[in-house]
Amino acid sequence: MPERFVTQTIHDKTLDVSLRPSAFADFAGQAKVKERLELAVEAAKLRKESLDHILLSGPPGLGKTTLAHILAKAMGANVIVTSGPVIEKAGDLAGLLTKLEAGDVLFIDEVHRLQKTVEEYLYPAMEDFRLDIVIDQGPNARSVKLQLPRFTLVGATTRSGLLTSPMRSRFGLTERLDYYNADDLARIITRAARILNVDIAPTGAMEIARRSRGTPRIANNLLKRCRDYAQVKANSATITADIADKALAMLEIDEHGLDEMDKRILETLVHKFGGKPVGVNSLAVAVGEEPDTIEEVYEPFLIMEGYLKRTPQGRVPTELTYKKLGVATPRPGELF
Repeated sequence: MPERFVTQTIHDKTLDVSLRPSAFADFAGQAKVKERLELAVEAAKLRKESLDHILLSGPPGLGKTTLAHILAKAMGANVIVTSGPVIEKAGDLAGLLTKLEAGDVLFIDEVHRLQKTVEEYLYPAMEDFRLDIVIDQGPNARSVKLQLPRFTLVGATTRSGLLTSPMRSRFGLTERLDYYNADDLARIITRAARILNVDIAPTGAMEIARRSRGTPRIANNLLKRCRDYAQVKANSATITADIADKALAMLEIDEHGLDEMDKRILETLVHKFGGKPVGVNSLAVAVGEEPDTIEEVYEPFLIMEGYLKRTPQGRVPTELTYKKLGVATPRPGELF
């Protein structure tokens, strides 16, 4: 069944849609999440019902959008894609909901950024599949109730803590996607290379996987850059570990997956602020980046790898950071 996309759809420009797996069998990693979603799909199909509403959370690039499409295909349903920021008023939401057919999947990316008034319109639609529309204003105002077909809302968020409790409680299934390990990323890279008609050695796939920050989107992007390097610089038909290493070095991505901005953040903490706690706003100004980008894109990986700690006073570098930069770790009391 063909997919229908609304005009407000925000497309992922950094990754070809063709590289996205279209079935659970092709989706590598996130084993527990995948198992629970497959179970929900099979149970819903046995009962001939639509899926419960599903909330997918986790850092960017881990496969939330891909899973929404896989869920729709597994249910034999259409998927309508939109994003929280583009639904500016209740009328926009009403336009989407009234076009849904029975069993359709409505995917809202960045669902935590929905306007409060829009979110309140969504509550009865999620619970009772009913839309209450207020027509006219003042003394002539009246409420019209529209019955909606049973549909499935799949919400995706990178900031689950910003979701309101009423919204979060209306999702029947909540799943969090975590960063991928190198073995799963190597399988993703090998599959993507096959689709792109690129020959890649297992060692080359693992070299890219180790430096992909646990994120499939980054892994696929790095694969493309390594393909370019192999064809132009190395004049090779195969991406080997050595070629991958040289290509990634040219991109300033080191053996631990740290890029230029990661290193700038760590150097700023150590050299400009002397290892003292730093607020995210001050750090953002110092490195020339937006605070939200630091919090959502760079910090999670640096914290996961043990280079950075969040404290009540601010961000501080760890002992691993000093070793990474070749700087002597300060003794207790030297920071203040």
